[in-house]
Amino acid sequence: MLVAIEDKLISTEIFTKKFVCDLNACKGACCVEGDNGAPLTFEEVDILEDIYEDVKPFMRPEGIAAVEKDGVFYMDPFNSPATTLVNDAECAFVYFDEKGITKCSIEQAYLAGKVDWKKPVSCHLYPIRVSKVGDGLALNYEEWHICKPACSCGESLNVPVYRFLKEPLIRAFGDEFYAELETIETELKNQSLL
Repeated sequence: MLVAIEDKLISTEIFTKKFVCDLNACKGACCVEGDNGAPLTFEEVDILEDIYEDVKPFMRPEGIAAVEKDGVFYMDPFNSPATTLVNDAECAFVYFDEKGITKCSIEQAYLAGKVDWKKPVSCHLYPIRVSKVGDGLALNYEEWHICKPACSCGESLNVPVYRFLKEPLIRAFGDEFYAELETIETELKNQSLL
């Protein structure tokens, strides 16, 4: 089922599915598995190019080498920009902490106060994927086997996808949009659809 807020079509799965990342279980596999880099906007490409030197100290040598060779992005099979990959595998901007958990060097630079941009919105919003539909946008929940631990964790804590993603949803679409999502959740509950 779909609901609409202005020019955005939203899958009700973001209300019905439960999700809380469990990095100890998945080790951040979404940053290293898959067919492409993280989707970017051209505005984000400009930001990434501007902050690259500040992010670089947090990156692995392999990631630095990939970016130095190919730049911060490439055009994916959908003709959209995506983060550069290391050996057609993990994002060039990942590093691994002492527990072997994948982390984002952009976010680490942000947390260290070196940059004021947290990470690409597509990463921050995952498992919600945003795509263009005509003149508007579609927000869909993307189910991926590597996120089973996050689904289990979300179920045990009873946290719907959209509540887990409150910060990135507000970052991407604003406070009013998020308040509308809360209203929709209440309406769906009142109609016994949740």
